[in-house]
Amino acid sequence: MSIWVDENTKVIVQGLTGGQGKFHGLRNRDYGTKVVGGVTPGKGGTDVDGIPVFNSVKEAVEATGADASFVSVPPKAAPEAILEAAEAGVGFIVCITEHIPAQDQARVFNTLRDSYPSSRLLGPNCPGIISPGKCNIGITSGSIALPGGPVGIVSRSGTLTYQAIFELSQNGVGQTTCVGIGGDPVPGTVFVDVLEAFQNDPDTKAIMMIGEIGGSAEEEAAKFIAEKMDKPVVSYIAGVTAPPGRKMGHAGAIISGSKGTAKAKKEALEKAGVKVAQNPTEAGQIMVEVVRAL
Repeated sequence: MSIWVDENTKVIVQGLTGGQGKFHGLRNRDYGTKVVGGVTPGKGGTDVDGIPVFNSVKEAVEATGADASFVSVPPKAAPEAILEAAEAGVGFIVCITEHIPAQDQARVFNTLRDSYPSSRLLGPNCPGIISPGKCNIGITSGSIALPGGPVGIVSRSGTLTYQAIFELSQNGVGQTTCVGIGGDPVPGTVFVDVLEAFQNDPDTKAIMMIGEIGGSAEEEAAKFIAEKMDKPVVSYIAGVTAPPGRKMGHAGAIISGSKGTAKAKKEALEKAGVKVAQNPTEAGQIMVEVVRAL
């Protein structure tokens, strides 16, 4: 099994006629993902490499039966694109758009929670989700992922998601699902959401969790792991040398006072029984050993 997406997931690409949307939408399609349509207002009735384009998400869903959306539109249009997908009944929405203002993210988050609780948003500013050999929504390279393995991956960092996938695949350890939740201040999906899904997935036997400085998501994850999980978790926290008050990479990766430090996150996770690595390569090596012992 995999979480949230599989080989039967029908995906529409919001922004399919744009450069980035077209590039990644076609890559996802070529990987084997069922990309059934695109959405660009004013371009309805056209197609992109045989994929029909619609004027609205509602039209696309009615015509194709899509249950997932890949949002690849500019920051100014992304909040409304996300809400349009939710209003049309799309259950899983992946938004890779970067530089959406935090106040817009908060508005979208609250609107989804209050008005469209059945729609899950992954992102924004994230690499997306891949279930190796089944479905890829976003910008993760399918060539580095290995199907059929027991490890689920969740990460705030896109780059470190790719490294984790690659290092496990190089060692013959496949993945069930790899989820990049993004590093913005108000993500639609957090660590606890993904950890709960992995805990409930019978094919996921171990989890790699990659965090970073800033916020309290890792500490909340540690509490959930201690109270609710019985599967082994390996982790790495990026930003050990980051100075307080400076953003490192992501908008959410900023230390405020004594909160959000890599040291505090590492200690909370270790207290919860998580094996915390000193660097990404070591995290991969530890996971290989964990899998061998399963």
